[in-house]
Amino acid sequence: MGDSISIFWFRRDLRLVDNVGLYHALASGKPILPLFIFDTQITNLLNVEDARISFIYKQLRTMHEFLQKDGAGMCIKQGVVSAVFEELIATYRIAEVYTNHDYEPYAKERDQAIKSLLAAHNIPLNSYKDQVIFERDEITKKDGLPYTIYSPYAKQWMLKLTASSYSNRDTQNDKTNFTKINFPFPTLNALGFRSSKAKVLDFDLSDNVINNYADVRDFPAIDQTSKLSPHLRFGTISIRKCVQKAIDCKDKTFLKELIWREFFMQILYHFPKVVNNNFKSKYDGIVWRNNKGEFDRWCRGMTGYPMVDAGMRELNKTGYMHNRVRMVVASFLCKHLLIDWRWGAAYFAQRLVDYDLSANNGNWQWAAGTGCDAAPYFRVFNPLIQAKKFDPQLKYINYWIPELGTAKYPSPIVEHKMARLRAIETYKRGLE
Repeated sequence: MGDSISIFWFRRDLRLVDNVGLYHALASGKPILPLFIFDTQITNLLNVEDARISFIYKQLRTMHEFLQKDGAGMCIKQGVVSAVFEELIATYRIAEVYTNHDYEPYAKERDQAIKSLLAAHNIPLNSYKDQVIFERDEITKKDGLPYTIYSPYAKQWMLKLTASSYSNRDTQNDKTNFTKINFPFPTLNALGFRSSKAKVLDFDLSDNVINNYADVRDFPAIDQTSKLSPHLRFGTISIRKCVQKAIDCKDKTFLKELIWREFFMQILYHFPKVVNNNFKSKYDGIVWRNNKGEFDRWCRGMTGYPMVDAGMRELNKTGYMHNRVRMVVASFLCKHLLIDWRWGAAYFAQRLVDYDLSANNGNWQWAAGTGCDAAPYFRVFNPLIQAKKFDPQLKYINYWIPELGTAKYPSPIVEHKMARLRAIETYKRGLE
């Protein structure tokens, strides 16, 4: 088996710089084998042209080519994670395994199983905080319980923030510490996937975007958002770099969005039931209509409400949807059509290139009124007013609905005033 090595297991941290777990692995002195596993328990559920797989693959190849310059390379495996580790244990003398924390319910269960498997072979699993500034119980109320309201959570988050909280972990000069094994890099086809037409756009953390974020973020035609979400989801940029950039801006709107991300992550961590259940159980009595034909029209962007339809078409074509429009389409599904938020959340999970369980769940339950710190049930977005306010020249809408104003575009699926009153009455009855 040769000399002992250690493994760094990449997951939601696909970068070789400012990576906490990798920093500690490289500092250990052992040659590091950089590992990524295409977990078939996840990938088997995905479309062959899933944009997220294409994005992950492209980033891994970039990392592999960088390591090749020094005679190393990424070790790419595919399969059930436990089986992959059993194979590695049989092949190498493994001193330790390093990784970064993952907080989702499946990930916690998986990591515990791998920790037990490694322990049976006397191999420690060392895991670190990397994808958040504050995790688990680091931001709690005075009684030690987790916050369920954003504003006090954000206030405490800001009070606890220090320069050391977001100082980077410099790993960029340590590429010589990787194992000198040039692993063959698989093709995307060999992994069972094809390149997706929906591309993940580069993020934009320029001063122009961050300083003007509060003024332009709600206007989809301007489209001056950071495009940061998929990069944070898969860790192609560190959260520390983002906070470092945001903290220097006088307007804290952009920073508050980063805090919302951590708020929803800690909600999922402390209340894993939210994956399939209402955060507020008092809403369990809502009787959803769940009309499959209407759901299909919503999915295809054929509701007759231009802002809703433009958003759904953008999602279907690109894997993206502007943040303001996400609120409008989610509210429309839950309130106007009285379709269970879980249906919408599942559709977004299939389509979004930046899909993140905690944010997707938190935002859908916010829109439905069933979540923590959610919009009140009687707040029903008027999609026509939203369009007038945030796309007044119809630039966004006309781009995605070229047939608008012709006989090819459908009449509204439901009348707004009636739908609003129906939603309020349905929620009221559900709360009795």
